Amino acid sequence: MSKADKHWPGGRQPSDAASGASGEDPTSSFHRYFELVLADTPALREEVYRIRFQVYCREMHFEREEDSPGGLEMDEFDARARHCLIRHRGSGQFAGCVRLVLADPQHPEAPFPFEKFCLKSIWHDILDVRNLPRHKIGEISRLAVTSAFRKRLGEIATPDGVATPTRNGNGQPERRHIPPIAIGLYFAVTAVGLLENLDGVFAMMEPRLARRLVHVGIKFSQVGSVVQYHGPRAPFYITRESLFANLKPEMRTFLEALRADLAPAMDG
Repeated sequence: MSKADKHWPGGRQPSDAASGASGEDPTSSFHRYFELVLADTPALREEVYRIRFQVYCREMHFEREEDSPGGLEMDEFDARARHCLIRHRGSGQFAGCVRLVLADPQHPEAPFPFEKFCLKSIWHDILDVRNLPRHKIGEISRLAVTSAFRKRLGEIATPDGVATPTRNGNGQPERRHIPPIAIGLYFAVTAVGLLENLDGVFAMMEPRLARRLVHVGIKFSQVGSVVQYHGPRAPFYITRESLFANLKPEMRTFLEALRADLAPAMDG
């Protein structure tokens, strides 16, 4: 690792190998720069809540600062969620977080976040949520990357650092790969879902992000209308079968590596 890499985010960012943007192996590239951590202690979960406060309250203004005492952004879904962090090896900083909300075992009919805020937008003729077994589904939410790791053009404007593609001199959209940290978080939470033996997961996201995730083999299906929820978002759903049907071989290897990283902590 170069001196600049070692001290990143002060130095240059690593390549986009983890998004499949180069010939470099995404698994070794990710592990060289980052460490995946299951936030399974109170101290680690505080790190998650601090990142969310900084990104969701102070930077994006999705949530009110006054509703997050102590600089910790929390809600009622955290107690039944699995939380992941990504730590940058060179600096030791936590670069981002994500959670997977699970069904409440004591109250299985308790709503998921998308049901609480956006249930009316669901296309029930496409997917009847009411018929899904609650213990076999989850919801990806609160994905956030710290501003120190959202340095490229346009990344600071989004919580996950996935910038809207710009246009070149000919008016054509320039291809921008999803940053490695965002890719790591999406694949980390996918690995959590597999370890929890879920059949499928929901996510509220911008349709443009769903289209870009297809490039790395994560093919969500839109199952509802766009609503204003932390910006323009629509409900999306992905099944286990769809995931494995679309993953490129190198990204499947990456997913399996992250699952192996998380398995000891989740089994413990």
